[in-house]
Amino acid sequence: MGGRRMGSQKVALLGTGLMGFPMARNLAQAGMDLTVWNRTRAKADPLAECGARVVDTTTEAVTGADVVITMMSDGPTVLSVIDDVKGALSEGALWIDMSSTKPGEARAQADVLAGIGVAHLDAPVSGGTKGAEAASLAIMVGGAAENVKRAEPVLSEMGRPVHVGPSGTGQLSKLCNQTIVAVTIGAVAEAMLLAQEGGADPAALRAALKGGFADSTILQQHGERMTTGNFEPGGLSKFQLKDLNNVLVEAEAANLKLPMTQGVRDRFAHFVDNMGGADRDHSGLYLELREQNGMDT
Repeated sequence: MGGRRMGSQKVALLGTGLMGFPMARNLAQAGMDLTVWNRTRAKADPLAECGARVVDTTTEAVTGADVVITMMSDGPTVLSVIDDVKGALSEGALWIDMSSTKPGEARAQADVLAGIGVAHLDAPVSGGTKGAEAASLAIMVGGAAENVKRAEPVLSEMGRPVHVGPSGTGQLSKLCNQTIVAVTIGAVAEAMLLAQEGGADPAALRAALKGGFADSTILQQHGERMTTGNFEPGGLSKFQLKDLNNVLVEAEAANLKLPMTQGVRDRFAHFVDNMGGADRDHSGLYLELREQNGMDT
């Protein structure tokens, strides 16, 4: 299966949403032989200007592809697509699922594909739309080492791939990432609100903390979002909630209690289900905090 130079192979990317579009653009601009598909074709059409071929069906996209990349909403959707295109996949192809799913769903994908001679990696990402645009995504890769090596030339055009273990551990690592992200968003929201209500300039506070022990991308990017009221989606709150639900499923399977994750999960559930926050940025948890404090949102 290995031995072929990735840059000379045909790559298909399925799913050109908020993250998938800039990821596909980076692949096309790197000179990859790229075919793209999206459920709503109009969202993929601009990629033709970068040299990608835009097609109408998943089957057409994967036919003849050496590498298939999926960037979709959840695990069941990816499994459904695999089922739809199984007959069109080339034996010896490599399927890289970069969606955020459950570890068990990643292993199920790998099992189905192994049955038809197709290799699989689960390679979810972190870094949001800015990371996708800058090709600086953190990419957590689960699967066999030889397949990771084979995928590196493609993955490296989208970010920084790191092999974290066997099948399913890429998704497990993403869940660990989402736990840190969500809890940190909660802490940054509390700090920003305290600063504002206490009379400090939140922008000056972020500048003062820059480079210190409390500094983080979330503090700088999402702290600014919170205090300027910019909740246009980079990372959707409904997907943050989905990921936190998956974290807690894995924790229960391991007989673990994760109280901070549980608490922030419940707050995201309220924001998504009761405050209309599903399609707002996950920094919108700040609005849920304001509501808790009886403030306007």
